[in-house]
Amino acid sequence: MLQILWLLPLGFAVGAFGTLIGAGGGFLLMPVLLLLYPAEPPQHLAAISLAVVFLNALSGSLAYARARRIDTRSALLFAACTVPGAVLGALATSRVPRAVFNLLFGVLLVGAAVFLLLRREPRTAHARREGHGWVARRLTDREGTTHEYSFRPLPGMLLSLGVGFVSSFLGIGGGIIHMPVLVSLLAFPVHVATATSHLVLAVTSLVGSATNAVAGALAGSWARVAALGLGVMAGAQLGAFLSTRVRGAWILRALAVALGFAGVRIFLAGL
Repeated sequence: MLQILWLLPLGFAVGAFGTLIGAGGGFLLMPVLLLLYPAEPPQHLAAISLAVVFLNALSGSLAYARARRIDTRSALLFAACTVPGAVLGALATSRVPRAVFNLLFGVLLVGAAVFLLLRREPRTAHARREGHGWVARRLTDREGTTHEYSFRPLPGMLLSLGVGFVSSFLGIGGGIIHMPVLVSLLAFPVHVATATSHLVLAVTSLVGSATNAVAGALAGSWARVAALGLGVMAGAQLGAFLSTRVRGAWILRALAVALGFAGVRIFLAGL
């Protein structure tokens, strides 16, 4: 019982930080679950993490919708492309031994740590471009800030197919991949990208979680999902509130170091 209760503050921290940077929080939660439950099959832990990611993304998306910062048309387009991958990823997890899963996840965490340490601040100015294959967007948020940008949807659609698979397979939601794609490749304004990524994440993680539930991967885990879910839904509201008020460069660097250490430890556990 005590173990279940302390999952509440863990969920709150994951929800707040994951929503703050638009990456969901599964990339934080999954390594913790791997370290806490070393004997459990990866499909059970990935299913727990993905279900919690859905609750986090749902709560964050509602907050971002109130702030009117979601590019809904783009989010639904990219989310639709993630669906086939999300189903396949959820089914593939059960076919991978725990040791192999640890090796793959450890490499991913170290890669994410390197990315966070080396990433540059996103540009604040986004030039509008027109022509074949380009779409333009104009979005005014609740605070009156108008965001104008243009992008080519095809690269985002193709990458979303892979994001859906990785999301469900590893139980991380995919936001840690999709958010940089929106900002760096498609040139979304960072605050719009954060909000839009969250709606994509909500759809992807819902599909993956439904697949896991039908496959029985969540059997016996609903109490942990509920405790973590309550925490992340509350934390997501705080993360959305802070998203335009906090410059998280130093937080990201500290996170990168933590992810690096966790990745190395999980990787060694798989050897």
